[in-house]
Amino acid sequence: MLQYITLLSLILAFLLLLGVIFALQRVAKTRPDGGVVGEGGSTLQGYSYLLILLAVIAAVGIAYVLARDTPWAGHILEWLNIVVRLMHITFGIAWIGASFYFVFLENALNRTDNVREELAGNLWAVHGGGFYYLEKYKSAPKVIPKSLHWFKYEAYFTWLSGFSLLFVVYYFNASSMLIDPRVLDISPLAGVGIGVGSFVAAWLIYDGLCRTALVRSKWFIVTGFIIATAFAFFYAQVFSARAAYIHFGAMLGTLMVGNVFFTIIPAQKAMVKAATEGTPLDPQLGKNALARSLHNNYFTLPVLFVMVSNHFPSTFGHSYPWAILAAITLGTAGVKHWLNLREKHQTDTAVWVLPAAVALLLGVVFVTAPPAQSGSAAGGSACTEQVTMSQVNMIVQKRCIQCHSAHPTDDVFKSPPNGVVYDTPEDIIRLKDKIMQRVVVTKTMPQNNKTQITQEERDLIACWINQGAQNK
Repeated sequence: MLQYITLLSLILAFLLLLGVIFALQRVAKTRPDGGVVGEGGSTLQGYSYLLILLAVIAAVGIAYVLARDTPWAGHILEWLNIVVRLMHITFGIAWIGASFYFVFLENALNRTDNVREELAGNLWAVHGGGFYYLEKYKSAPKVIPKSLHWFKYEAYFTWLSGFSLLFVVYYFNASSMLIDPRVLDISPLAGVGIGVGSFVAAWLIYDGLCRTALVRSKWFIVTGFIIATAFAFFYAQVFSARAAYIHFGAMLGTLMVGNVFFTIIPAQKAMVKAATEGTPLDPQLGKNALARSLHNNYFTLPVLFVMVSNHFPSTFGHSYPWAILAAITLGTAGVKHWLNLREKHQTDTAVWVLPAAVALLLGVVFVTAPPAQSGSAAGGSACTEQVTMSQVNMIVQKRCIQCHSAHPTDDVFKSPPNGVVYDTPEDIIRLKDKIMQRVVVTKTMPQNNKTQITQEERDLIACWINQGAQNK
């Protein structure tokens, strides 16, 4: 009965939310000035966005509390995962797309050819069947238009939806997804506290570093990379490998949204206020905002890698996952740097950047390659006798079938992850390559070794696969 009450409560809450939003939008449209506050929309529309956010957070919390310890717990969490993940991806595309575009615009501006005195540059472009002409002012136009558009909600909602997703996937199931006793045996509450606290610590360190003279030196990049690597190492010593990667990405995402909220938007508000009131503007504000925006631009590719990393166990399943993460972070940031140089037509001054970045990423491919399998299990003993299908099936039924079945019995997964099932010997043979990668080579399955598979069992599976994976 409780699950139906939960579902009905969520439906009623969203219907009420939609009614309030439509009412606010209608009021906003009837106001003479549209409620314009110089930030790309009305104050009431801003409240609408806030209500959407609060409703999503409330729905996540209410659904989790009401469905916990019921048959619907896994089902509700799976759908929360889908909804929040879709929101996160949508907002993230909007934010990163805007970031890439405006950095491209800054890099590609024509700054010399027939540029008016009050302009910093202009750009002609063609897209979608039309021609566009864009201009950037050195300071501000003489009149600030009411329809001035601001880019901020994309950043805020990307981070907030991502933070909500972190709870849905890792914190609500901390004992299964966040904590790996083989890494560090701590309580779920301690793990959540460490994760959230690390984001605050990272922002304080990064922001403090940006306020020093070091930010104008190339040593800022070196120092920043060393600190980022230290965080990657720290996460790998505390959380499961997958959770460590996700927390590294969430940490970078926190720095990015912190830049928007604490530096970029305040600087833009100060610029609009000074232009509106006709008062002098400190040019350093604009320089600081531009610098933080450029930092965000370099963070994006490492963050995008982390977002998809949990599908690739050869990265987080390595013996030194923090080192692999640091190398990929540096390599992808290097690729972004080359793209920025290309947009500025400056690649001739640093022709080595792209080859070096690609070489580093290819080096990661080589380092993470599995060891040679010459009749023995990866890292195990030699195969001295023939391994039968019945032996392998017995291991799978004991260690894997709880999740990877048409009807899982696991307390977290109520449907087989990625649709992978091992209900029959034919299923096992068909997916032998995936089993070799996840169970034998990277040892990332079972998840956090929840079912306590032994090394001897992994070796038997490896021998069976190396012997041809026969159904006999």
